[in-house]
Amino acid sequence: MDVRHLDLLRELADRGTLTAVATATHRTPSAVSQQLRAAEREAGMPLVEPHGRGVRLTRAGLLLSEGAVDVATALARVRAQLDTLRDAPVGTVTIGALPSAAEVLVPELLARLEGSGLLVTLDDFDVAESDFARLAADHDIVIGHTITGDAPEGSAHLHHRTLAEEPLDVALPVDHHLARRRHLTPELVVGERWVGVPEGYPFDTVLVAMENATGRRIERIQRLRDNRVVEAMVAHGLGIALLPRFTTRPRAGVVSKPLVGVRAARRIVALSRRDVAQRVAVRSVLDLLADIGARASR
Repeated sequence: MDVRHLDLLRELADRGTLTAVATATHRTPSAVSQQLRAAEREAGMPLVEPHGRGVRLTRAGLLLSEGAVDVATALARVRAQLDTLRDAPVGTVTIGALPSAAEVLVPELLARLEGSGLLVTLDDFDVAESDFARLAADHDIVIGHTITGDAPEGSAHLHHRTLAEEPLDVALPVDHHLARRRHLTPELVVGERWVGVPEGYPFDTVLVAMENATGRRIERIQRLRDNRVVEAMVAHGLGIALLPRFTTRPRAGVVSKPLVGVRAARRIVALSRRDVAQRVAVRSVLDLLADIGARASR
């Protein structure tokens, strides 16, 4: 089959709608539909079928979309072998990252790449764990996090690489009755008022684990995304919270204590499409990110 047709089916599998494919590939929906019809003529069978107000891939379409990944990965591997003949890797690598992870990893990455042939462009976003995999369609590298597994939920089809392991500490007001303890347990903190995160975000997994361990419900007075806002809430005595150890800076009115008794650490993970991960420029950036993350984890 025409490789362009395979790419189209892969994009449709990843993005879900013809409109989303058209937007991502800078084409009109009619042009995408026309290419899809050409792919069906070449295959000699339907590759999509009506579904609600849109379409979905048929079994044949799914088969070819999965094969498209293998084809793209093989081609990328060959290109990577050619690229190794250069004196040094060159090119642009696009990164989308969770802000608290980007703060630890990206500034040093950019400093190390100064004067090289590699250019990095950065986008930052804070999303639910299940959304990191979707964003890999639009970035060479997506830096996300997870509490419960090796990689964020829904990313099994992607290349993933662990960059760092970061403990999550309990942040308390300095005058809190637990502030002088060396560490905290679920039994000690489950009855406190908590400044949490939205449902589906990894940090909430720890609170759920504490609820399961103690059989008690945690009161979440707010669900917030920005760690600095969370810190401010804690500093004003409104509640306690989980905050990442490496990126939580000293703040007046706040102390942090280790949490024991449940898993309270996040894994910072880089995700890429399998073919994209073969590119020498991407591999070089991943190697640097892994080195920076390993140093930060010590």
